Amino acid sequence: MATFVSLTFHLLSFILLYTSLFYFLKIIFHKLGQLPSHGPPTYPIIGCLISFYKNQSRLLDWYTELISKSATSTIVVNRLGARRTIITANPQNVEYILKTNFNNFPKGKPFTEILGDFLGYGIFNVDGELWNSQRKLASHEFTAKSLREFFISTLEEEVDKGLSPVFESLAETGEVFDLQELLRRLAFNMICKVSLGIDRRCLDPSLPVSPLARAFDMASEICARRATAPMYLVWKFKRCLGIGSEKMLKDAVQRVHQYVSKVIVNREKMILEQGENNNNQNQDLLSRLILARHEEKVIRDMVVSFIMAGRDTTSAAMTWLFWLLSCHPDIEQEVFKETNIIKERKFDYDSLKELRFLKACLCESMRLYPPVVWDSKHALVDDLLPDNTHVRAGDRVTYFPYGMGRMEALWGKDCLEFKPNRWFLEPEQSSSLKKVCPYKFPIFQAGPRVCLGKEMAFIQMKYVVASILRQFEIRPVSSDRPVFVPRLTAHMAGGFRVVVRKRSQITTTDSN
Repeated sequence: MATFVSLTFHLLSFILLYTSLFYFLKIIFHKLGQLPSHGPPTYPIIGCLISFYKNQSRLLDWYTELISKSATSTIVVNRLGARRTIITANPQNVEYILKTNFNNFPKGKPFTEILGDFLGYGIFNVDGELWNSQRKLASHEFTAKSLREFFISTLEEEVDKGLSPVFESLAETGEVFDLQELLRRLAFNMICKVSLGIDRRCLDPSLPVSPLARAFDMASEICARRATAPMYLVWKFKRCLGIGSEKMLKDAVQRVHQYVSKVIVNREKMILEQGENNNNQNQDLLSRLILARHEEKVIRDMVVSFIMAGRDTTSAAMTWLFWLLSCHPDIEQEVFKETNIIKERKFDYDSLKELRFLKACLCESMRLYPPVVWDSKHALVDDLLPDNTHVRAGDRVTYFPYGMGRMEALWGKDCLEFKPNRWFLEPEQSSSLKKVCPYKFPIFQAGPRVCLGKEMAFIQMKYVVASILRQFEIRPVSSDRPVFVPRLTAHMAGGFRVVVRKRSQITTTDSN
C-alpha cells in the first residue's frame, strides 16, 4: 500500500512538473515570437505528435483548417522524430522562398535523401551548381521548336491512334473502366516517347500495367511514405537492414535504373552508327542529352526525373477535371462547344492556344486538386519571412498549394466551388484570361525553379481533354465523392470508375 501511494505521489509530481514546464516554455516562446497564433496543440519534447497521429488520415484538411485560422496563413509544426516545419499559404512568403531569397531555401539534404535512391542526381533532387548546370541544359532543350513539334506529333499518334480506338471500343461494349489508370498509361506512353524515344503502347485496360510502370509506382509510393512517416529515422533503419518497404524500394529502383541504362546504351550505339546529324532519330530528350556529351549516370537520373514528373502530374489533373465536369454538365457543355468550334479533326499548337475556357477549367481543377499538394525547402541559415515568422537554420519550410486553393482571403467566399469563370477578366468566357500571380497559384512552382514543362503540360492536357470531349461523354458509375490522396503526386483513391458513350449516340438518344 505504501509503495502504491509513493508511486502515485511521484506520478502526480511528474505530471505537475511537466504541465508547469509546458506553460512556462509556451509563455517564453510566445514572448520571443517563436510560435504562431494558431497551430496544432504542442507539448515539450513530443511536440504535436498526439494531434498529428489523430489527424494522420486527413493531414491536408487539418493543415488547411489550422492555416485558415492563422492571421498570417502560416503555422509552425513541431513533433518528435521530425524537424521543425513551417507551413505557409501566404503568397508573400511563397515569393520570398521561391524567388526573393531563393539561395537560402534549397531542396536541402533531408529532401534529397528521401528521393536520392530513386532520382539520384536528377534535376529535381539536386541544388547548387549541379542543379544550375542541368537547368541550363534542360531549359535549352525544352525551348527548342523541334522538341515542341516532336511533342505535338507524339500527342497526335498516342491520342488519335491509341486512346481514341480504346474509347471507341469501350463505348461499344459499355464496359466500366478506370479512367485514372487509362490516363496514367497514356501519360506514361507520352513521357517515355518524348524522354526516351521508345513506344510503350499499353493502353488496353484488359492488359496488365507494364513492369516498368509498376516499378515507377512502387518507388514513388515508398518515397512518399518516407516523407510523411511519423518517425523520420524509421525508414533509414529499415534501409540499413534491407527489410520491408525499403527492400521493395531497392528492388523497384534497380528495375527502373537497369531499364533506363539499357536504353541509354542502345541509343548511344544507334547514334554512333547512324551519325549525330540524323535529325529524324534524335528528336527525343534522351538523344539530345547524349549528344550534349553528358555522363551516363547524369543522363539516367535526369530522364528518370522527367518521367516521374511528367507521368502522374498531367494524368492526375485530367482525372479530377473529368470528375468535376461530370458534376457540372453545364460547364462540360461549354467546353464541348469551345472544342467543337475548331472544325479540323486534329488540333495543332495554335488551335490549342484558342481553347481559353478549357485552360480555365484546368486551372480551376488544379486549384482545388493540385497534382503536387505541397513542396518543401530547407533553410540554410536563420531567416525571417515577410509575415514575421522566424525561420531557424535547418527548418523545413513548406508552401502549401492545396491549402492556398481553399483560402477565402485569396479566392473569395466561393473558394471551395468549381468556377472556371473566376480565371477571366470578365465573367464571359470570351474575354481574356487573367494573369494570376504564380505565388498565389504555385502549381508549377515559380521563380528560378519554375516547371520547364509547364507549357507542354497544358498542351498535352488540352489535346487529350478536347479530343475526348469532342467525341465522348464520360459518366462516373458511383455518386460517392472521390477521396484525394497525397503522395509524391496526388491521385484519386481507388481510381475513377466510369462508363463512356459516343456523342453521336447521345444526340440520337436524347432527340428520341
